[in-house]
Amino acid sequence: MGSSFQEMWRELLPIGRHSDSGGYRRHAWTGADADCRAWFRQQAEDRGLAYEVDRNGNQWAWLGDPAAGDAVVTGSHLDSVPDGGAFDGPLGVVSSFAALDELRARGARFSRPLAVVNFGDEEGARFGLACVGSRLTAGLLTVEEAHRLTDGDGTTLAQAMEAAGYDPEGIGADPGRLARIGAFVELHVEQGRALDLSGDRVGIASAIWPHGRWRFDFRGEANHAGTTRLVDRRDPMLSYAETVLAARREAELAGAVATFGKIAVEPNGVNAIPSLVRGWLDSRAADQQTLDTVVGGIEKAAREYADAHGIDLDVVRESFTPVVEFDHALRDELGRILTTASDHLKVPVLGTGAGHDAGILAGRVPTAMLFVRNPTGVSHSPAEFAAEDDCVAGVHALADVLEGLACR
Repeated sequence: MGSSFQEMWRELLPIGRHSDSGGYRRHAWTGADADCRAWFRQQAEDRGLAYEVDRNGNQWAWLGDPAAGDAVVTGSHLDSVPDGGAFDGPLGVVSSFAALDELRARGARFSRPLAVVNFGDEEGARFGLACVGSRLTAGLLTVEEAHRLTDGDGTTLAQAMEAAGYDPEGIGADPGRLARIGAFVELHVEQGRALDLSGDRVGIASAIWPHGRWRFDFRGEANHAGTTRLVDRRDPMLSYAETVLAARREAELAGAVATFGKIAVEPNGVNAIPSLVRGWLDSRAADQQTLDTVVGGIEKAAREYADAHGIDLDVVRESFTPVVEFDHALRDELGRILTTASDHLKVPVLGTGAGHDAGILAGRVPTAMLFVRNPTGVSHSPAEFAAEDDCVAGVHALADVLEGLACR
């Protein structure tokens, strides 16, 4: 099992890695994404699995008859955020193939079909919307909405898919495929330090916090930075900067998180007062009421700052995912399987503020998640890390879960 994991990890590691940052740029429908997809297909074929790509570009590798129904599916994604880490997504895909190898080495006899999946464009790094592949499949993103998605260069999602050799006219809800699935289990590196603090290698997810993305457009007046008196300026950067600080205050008061991590400025000149500052807010909280309070407080402060500086402000909610409670019966079954498999394994149950494909599918099929310890607590960064022993423990736990679910 360890050698299987290590070999796959070494093959995947160089793909899309940026030489300067050391991070990954595996954005949807790019060359790096194509290389990751080729890697996935090769893993499927090497294991004699039936390979297919669905109408939304998600990749599937099947053991057993997909049409039989009640399948146990595992996997994650292979794309990344800009200069992201190596583990977010790929750990789940590599671990899924390694877990299958382990089960075959055990001589496991499967009573249900088993599949490994790579969902496309989970991070939303290129087109600004997370979990595009799973959202389309679940019917949570319409064809019209998907066709309106564009990247920073103005390329539409449809154009990018077509350039990569896929048919954008075929995308859309796929209830027939979801009807095949009896359970979906996603393994993921923890995006936080809860397991590191508790001293556990593996954990089970309880829920995903509600979260969303909001775009704040501050519009002022472009002017000369050297000749325009301070009192005469309508500088949207001031209102934006004050709003960033307000976001920190509101989140801290509520025990939530709020981040302005992306900004676009026009005309974006060193010696020019901006006419437009566009900032994107990401906010998450343990419950809906808290999230509403945080975002409402940030918007209220932003409007007060904008009014004080003569700035026009538009706030647009670009995406939102409500709280996701993972299937309680499946979650409890994972706990039972893992505690039975090892008398020494303690498996804590913990919530997460990060979104995942499992969260998108949770409203359509029973889903669960396993987390692998991340000692740095860092994610979406080259510093993201999981020790090899912990990764192997995650593979072992996933194999136990798949055996308990699919080999009854």
